[in-house]
Amino acid sequence: MPLAWNEIRIRAAEFAERWGNDHSVKERAEAQTFQNEFMRVFGLDRKKVALFEKEVFYGDGQGTLFGDGGKGSGGRMDMFWPGVLLSEMKRPGEDLEEAFIQARKYALSLPPRLVPKGILICDFFRFEYYNLEKDGEKTAFTLAELPQYVELFGFIAGYHDTVFQEASPVDIEAAERMACLHEALKETGYEGHDLEVYLVRLLFCLFADDTGIFGEKKVFSRYITERTAEDGSDLALHIERIFDTLNRHPDKRSKAIDEQLNRFPYVDGGIFGERLTPADFTSKMRRTLLDCCAMDWGRIKPEIFGAMFQNVMKPEQRRALGEHYTSEANILKIIKPLFLDELQAELDKIKKMRSGEKKHRLLEFHDKLCRLKFLDPACGCGNFLIVSYRALRELEIETIKEILKGEQILDIEMIVRVNVDQFFGIEIEEFPVQVARTAMWLMDHLMNNAASAAFGKYIARFPLTTAAKIVHANAIPIDWETVCPKAELSYILGNPPFVGANLMNKTQKKDLEQLFEGLSNWGILDYVTCWYKKAAQYIQDTDIECAFVSTNSICQGEQTPVLWAELMNKYHIKINFAHQTFKWWNEARGRAAVYCVIVGFGVKDRKEKSIFTYSEVSSTPAEIRANQINAYLLDANNYFILSRSSPVCEVSPMNMGSSPIDDGNFLLDEREKAVIIKEAPGIKKVIKPFIGAYEFLNKIPRYCIWLRDVSPAAYADSKEIRKRLEAVKKFRMQSKRSKTLEAAEFPMLFGEIRQSETDYLLIPRVSSEKRRYIPIGFFPKTVIAGDTCLVIPNATLYEFGIITSSMHMAWMRYICGRLEMRYRYSASIVYNNYPWPKPTDKQKEAIEKAAQAVLDTRAAFPDSSLAGLYDPLTMPPALVKAHQKLDKAVEKAYGKEFTNDADRVAYLFYLYQILTEGLIAQKTRRKNL
Repeated sequence: MPLAWNEIRIRAAEFAERWGNDHSVKERAEAQTFQNEFMRVFGLDRKKVALFEKEVFYGDGQGTLFGDGGKGSGGRMDMFWPGVLLSEMKRPGEDLEEAFIQARKYALSLPPRLVPKGILICDFFRFEYYNLEKDGEKTAFTLAELPQYVELFGFIAGYHDTVFQEASPVDIEAAERMACLHEALKETGYEGHDLEVYLVRLLFCLFADDTGIFGEKKVFSRYITERTAEDGSDLALHIERIFDTLNRHPDKRSKAIDEQLNRFPYVDGGIFGERLTPADFTSKMRRTLLDCCAMDWGRIKPEIFGAMFQNVMKPEQRRALGEHYTSEANILKIIKPLFLDELQAELDKIKKMRSGEKKHRLLEFHDKLCRLKFLDPACGCGNFLIVSYRALRELEIETIKEILKGEQILDIEMIVRVNVDQFFGIEIEEFPVQVARTAMWLMDHLMNNAASAAFGKYIARFPLTTAAKIVHANAIPIDWETVCPKAELSYILGNPPFVGANLMNKTQKKDLEQLFEGLSNWGILDYVTCWYKKAAQYIQDTDIECAFVSTNSICQGEQTPVLWAELMNKYHIKINFAHQTFKWWNEARGRAAVYCVIVGFGVKDRKEKSIFTYSEVSSTPAEIRANQINAYLLDANNYFILSRSSPVCEVSPMNMGSSPIDDGNFLLDEREKAVIIKEAPGIKKVIKPFIGAYEFLNKIPRYCIWLRDVSPAAYADSKEIRKRLEAVKKFRMQSKRSKTLEAAEFPMLFGEIRQSETDYLLIPRVSSEKRRYIPIGFFPKTVIAGDTCLVIPNATLYEFGIITSSMHMAWMRYICGRLEMRYRYSASIVYNNYPWPKPTDKQKEAIEKAAQAVLDTRAAFPDSSLAGLYDPLTMPPALVKAHQKLDKAVEKAYGKEFTNDADRVAYLFYLYQILTEGLIAQKTRRKNL
């Protein structure tokens, strides 16, 4: 059994105190003692699982350890737990990032079964943990902070599926217990609106019981334990009495009311006002409720309530706490650049002023905080509003502390003025509306407790007299002015629904159509774009600033010019800050990442703009200043990449492969090919090798019946071919597409023939977004390319080298469309708009040599498919190095060195601008002539 978390925290505090009090410079000799004691914090004997100073070999890219036959250069891992943890110790003050780069090199050179889940870098006083299962997500903390971060290392103690911080084990257990109660009530026939409200009320009581809202703690728990029958027969009646009491002013309560019941305060706020159908309980259901009462609900953050209850209400999400929950870390990525950083900087500046001016400015700043108003027009259970409200209250407490320095506090409730009624939301589902409003009250209570602790005066806002205004409505057709007049609003923020253009229901499609009426190509837009358009309309003639999380599809590919030309040209929208593509992790069991961007925008143009970029090894963004942020979230001019029918540079054209339009009847696997040839051996010459994207990536042999320019006599003896041609004709005749109906007249031919007359370079149209490089390859003209591929006839090693380089891949990632999250490469958008370099003969020769090295390295793994070779977890180091050499050769041809993809694409945009302006100038000159 793992140690209890309380015991682990105690041990962590003792460990931190013991090592923290030793201020002498730590020597490398103490590193092993430190690591042994660190493991004992979690109840584990290091000797049983991990080795010190284990040698690792990374010379030939085969990932071996010394002692296993490796030869060449290598190093030593300070502590290595195979498949779990790699730890590197440094002296205090040494560069931890450099240590991580070295440790990552060790880790990625290991065989897949030995690659650790994470890397821990430490200099005795600073810790940095990189989660390799989350693409190197970094968590940094100090030795003194270790007790707060122990759950990050739950795997050491033996805990599995530990969710760090936002979704603690308490939160998960709470969700599961509430889920059991929900299911039990539902089985009795108690469901729908009444059940939802009932559970929200119980949630309020459980939280209030442990946080002092009811005055003394455990009032609710003791009442249920002491006053209700064990068989549960009277539990519902007692709960109904509690709800009624909470809704009744003390002056209006019966003089004969039970003393224990009368301890519950008057709450108001409407939360207990509605009359509900009574529920029924059994003895088992009563025990479940008592299990919930036994938990410490004061440890559960209000912002987790929404996720908890969505999982309770939807059984299919039961084991995925947080699937719809946006973590605090991700929310801060929006609210910090939107308003929090600016407000904090303003307060810090005031605090440095001379005392005479300082007091006046502090009072003005406090008034400003009390006037700010926030709207989340897709608020769900209110996570963005809850975290924003807490941040505003924390700023207020800091401000009041400065105002009251040396002064006596008379009435703290008159001074603390930031309130929940400064926050507004719109939500289409009824139940989250109730949860959001309730969770805002709970956060208000926690912040009142914080203010009480800060000023030594108790503050409570009960009975409830104010509330966040959360409107139950569809945010697209509703007039946002009816929720909050724009003259009063300061900020709009949120996480609108991620629904792709092809996945919308009828209502969503109608919302999109009505909102973008008259705009060409509106049908390719994702549903989230509705919030951008609504916000752009709403904020006209105001200084309101907005920020939304979105799938990155709105800032790349075909959607970008459709959406952003409308917003920027018609509504004069400016992008003031942006997070480029990153993985948006929800704190959930079995969670998946979504590739997202954050766009901060307004009509007001900020003087200082910021772009947050993400490296390949860390989820912590780097902030860079920008002069102008374009629709692709780059520091570049606003050029929209539009579809082109021919390349912008003088290069070979790219075509699509041939489309069978055959319902599978032209295509053959090995067995089907053998059957046809056995029936009519002479038919072999009309069966050609066939390559589609799937076959290419997965090394699957496929063939096709190819009857172009073939006499009918050549296949007259094959009954199987005739049967297949009849099926092709029948399939095409059922189509409503005119060109397919025309093709039914020629059932012996592919529906669309575009086969290259020469050898060609093949590019899959769709490829996994996880790959650093899209695999591409050469094929002879005798291999028939399908329409899931794109081809460049007569391509050379030079074309291969450029297209498979990190320069072109970066352009592709920013410019291409997406199928789900996979890359959807296109000739008209990606290839035809790509600015090619102008290399010298020597540079071109270097690119061709490096390109051949990539092909040779791939050939050294004949048993591996390209899907396996380019999987980021299994890509051989030798192939990685070959691509890196090619990348350097291509970048030399561009005459620059680049640090990341954003840097590459920004430069390519600069070249694109020069190219397109040159083409426009040429057209103008020709017209004038």
